[in-house]
Amino acid sequence: MIDPRWFEPGTSARNVARAIVLVGAVAVAAGIALDPQRTWPELLLNGFYLTATALAGIVFISLQYLSGASWSAGMRRIPEAMMSALPIAAVLMLSLFFGRAWIYPASQAGAHAAEPALAARALYLSAPFFFGRMALFVILWSVFAFLMRRTSVRQDDDPAPRHHRRMIRMSAAFTVVFAVSFSLASFDWIMTLNPHWTSTIFAIYMFAGLLVQGVAAITLAVVLLRERGYLAGVVNENHLHDLGKLLFAFSTFWAYIWVSQYLLIWYANLPEETTYYMNRTGEHWIVLFLLNVVVNWAIPFLVLLPRATKRNPSILKWVAIVILAGRWLDLYVTVMPQVMAAPDLRATDVLIAAGYAGAFFLVATRALAGVPLVPRNDPCLAESLSHRQ
Repeated sequence: MIDPRWFEPGTSARNVARAIVLVGAVAVAAGIALDPQRTWPELLLNGFYLTATALAGIVFISLQYLSGASWSAGMRRIPEAMMSALPIAAVLMLSLFFGRAWIYPASQAGAHAAEPALAARALYLSAPFFFGRMALFVILWSVFAFLMRRTSVRQDDDPAPRHHRRMIRMSAAFTVVFAVSFSLASFDWIMTLNPHWTSTIFAIYMFAGLLVQGVAAITLAVVLLRERGYLAGVVNENHLHDLGKLLFAFSTFWAYIWVSQYLLIWYANLPEETTYYMNRTGEHWIVLFLLNVVVNWAIPFLVLLPRATKRNPSILKWVAIVILAGRWLDLYVTVMPQVMAAPDLRATDVLIAAGYAGAFFLVATRALAGVPLVPRNDPCLAESLSHRQ
């Protein structure tokens, strides 16, 4: 039997989230006023993290439709709730325009006058073109999220197969748009923090991180909902096993790209590429640099290697939490060495990150509560409910 209950987010949990968002907003305001050089990169870090989590929801849904996977049909509302945060993420990312002088000095007029090597990129990195591209990307992603969510909800009341076919077509279109737009966004938003540095594999590295981050968020949500009695008769150990396998596979894929990027740059030994790693493997950052690999790959790999751990909800929950924390660490090691000589984690950094997480929680839980938790009339639902391995 499918649990007929709709998801009902606890009032106390939402009140706590609102308080965290308020405290985070105060921390942002204080940081911008007192130390903008440090705060604006923090806002980029957390804004990109939030955007990647929301965007991963559409990526997961699209991959499931395009591959013809049916096992995940019963949990589709969770990635849909994740992608509902894209409009909020878009606003937060576009607000970086006001801190561009501290984050992207190369976007300022006349910034390339003394550097002929960058003069050819002056137009591309200029603030109007730079943030115009950002606006285009986040609008495209938000439109796809809206259209896919609307089609999914309409299917609840109309069993006509045209809704399923439309989701497949939109998934195909989104995948093409995503491949181009996210690659450019990765170059623009993160790589241009150091306009002298280049890496042809960087977009794939960011994509690998987005993928494992999204699966970790979905896994955590599925386990938490299952623990609270939701998804009864919908998600069983076999579904958890598949999520565990995806976590195992994509964390290893991320590690593969991480090693590939490092080895390619180390072997070529080009000055414009090696500066990135020389900074991060110096005495101040080397511990976090290595811890990044331990958290994002070694722990998930070793814990999820046995079959039994992939089917254990408690273990999966904690591995997902570790990976989500590891993804933040990965972005911290990518972004912050550009503005700080050494790691310096402060209370305001934690409060800002918590504020972004609270905002995501509020938006995602509201989206979960707005429609039936289990999709209706999905032609793949029956096969998902009887999923076995």
